[in-house]
Amino acid sequence: MRWISVHRAAARAMAYNSGLPATPATVMSNVVTASAYLTLHYRLASMDGTDIVTTFDGNPATLMLGQGQLAPNLEALLMGLPEGTHQVFELAPGEGFGPRNPDLVQAVSRATLEENSVPGNEYKVGDLVDFNAPKGGRFAGVLRELRDDVAIFDFNHPLAGQPVKFEVNLISVL
Repeated sequence: MRWISVHRAAARAMAYNSGLPATPATVMSNVVTASAYLTLHYRLASMDGTDIVTTFDGNPATLMLGQGQLAPNLEALLMGLPEGTHQVFELAPGEGFGPRNPDLVQAVSRATLEENSVPGNEYKVGDLVDFNAPKGGRFAGVLRELRDDVAIFDFNHPLAGQPVKFEVNLISVL
């Protein structure tokens, strides 16, 4: 059984009550807007097709646009797409998650690292480490180098500067 949105059901009911047939002219498909609530399957993959993340093998995702649940550049690709769309976008390096920013590769003192660590935690190159942000938030960086006095972290998004495929199947748009 396929779920339809309340708006489409209401349009069908209005068409029926007016004696008009429920045709595409009388039943408009919902389209993605900046504040849309979506149920969708999506996949992020490398250009060779290797999945980075996918919902196609399980339950679809449900999210509200504009809430930071999806990268802004990916949200922008969805704007105006009608419910039921199944599309694959091939994004050039930097289009999905922005370009790599060399200024986001930072040295962090070992003292700061220890303040943000579980006591006794040993880090190795490649670890993703969470830090407390100055105003209460959190951010993460990938450990690139570990020295006696500092650790070098890359705070770029892991997919920044990478070409990616973004596949989406819009199940429901409210």
